[in-house]
Amino acid sequence: MITGVTGFFCAGKDTMADLLRAKGFAHISLSDIIRQELAARGQALTIPNLTAVGNELRRVHGPGVLAQRALERMDFGRNWVVTSIRHPAEVAVLRRRIDFSLVFIDAPQPVRFARSQLRARPGDPATAAEFAAWEARQLDPHEGDPAAQAMAACRDLADQRLDNAGDIDALRAKVDTLVARGLVEHFLPRPSWDEYFLMMAEVAATRGNCLRRRVGAVIVRHRQMLSTGYNGTPKGITNCCDGGCPRCSGHAASGAALDECLCVHAEENAIVQAAADGVAIRGGTLYCTLSPCSYCAKSIINAGIVEVVYSGDYALSPVTAALFKEAGVALRQLVNPAVTVEPRYHAAPRKLTPPAKPRKTRARRRK
Repeated sequence: MITGVTGFFCAGKDTMADLLRAKGFAHISLSDIIRQELAARGQALTIPNLTAVGNELRRVHGPGVLAQRALERMDFGRNWVVTSIRHPAEVAVLRRRIDFSLVFIDAPQPVRFARSQLRARPGDPATAAEFAAWEARQLDPHEGDPAAQAMAACRDLADQRLDNAGDIDALRAKVDTLVARGLVEHFLPRPSWDEYFLMMAEVAATRGNCLRRRVGAVIVRHRQMLSTGYNGTPKGITNCCDGGCPRCSGHAASGAALDECLCVHAEENAIVQAAADGVAIRGGTLYCTLSPCSYCAKSIINAGIVEVVYSGDYALSPVTAALFKEAGVALRQLVNPAVTVEPRYHAAPRKLTPPAKPRKTRARRRK
């Protein structure tokens, strides 16, 4: 569940975020992204600077850039609260996640100005007139600038509005009600078994070392995963991505020079790995990211696999389909899955640790 919180100055956005954090929500503030930019530029942390730099980032990189950067940090395993949403394009980006809902929190302007005076944050407006002027600039794009803050539009896009004119206990009670309902209404749908195991095959494919294409496969029986495989050169042979396969590292056309290929297909690796570990796979289902070739089809049949489920087409020849049909192996393609997880690569530089030096041991004397 992702709860977006937006509202005017000192309406209680951060307080609501703190209450949600106490319930296990992880917090991301779009303003923190702007604050990091101000720090990098050596500019003072003031409301005018926050507004100006935020508008600049939206103008240069698109009005939804802050939400996009926040969305890239959010995984599917936790609940999140996102604050400092000030543009409808940010709402649109966050709505890419089906478990997102937007709350507009508000309170009368005099109440909010009193809170501003109480917190005494550097850069906050010093007078009620200045406070009202800054709020007016937030309401609609300034001078027609499409990248400027547009709080009125965000307010109109909110799924619900929350009045925060009272004390912290009143707000806590409203947040409790919101969470109790929202956790159920916005719970991410669980994948089907086919979607679940094909996603595992996608993960297995990320280990593939073939330069031409990465493929993954898993073998399942009674909804339990028994073996995995990915394509690449055999164990003990230089990886394909390191030059181990002359065909893949060359410039052979698709389907040509197959006699030079040293890579083992993912389906075959999954079957061989099960055999090497003594795992019985007879009667199982093989899930693979691409449809099997005719060579792998023969191994699948002889291994006793009763069903093959795949996601992508890969030269599924009539020979393969005919082999499965005659052998009684069911063949299905999962098209347009309802639940998917987009793989992400975070290429953080790895630290190379030197190998540990072997310890010198003294030979024991015989007594």
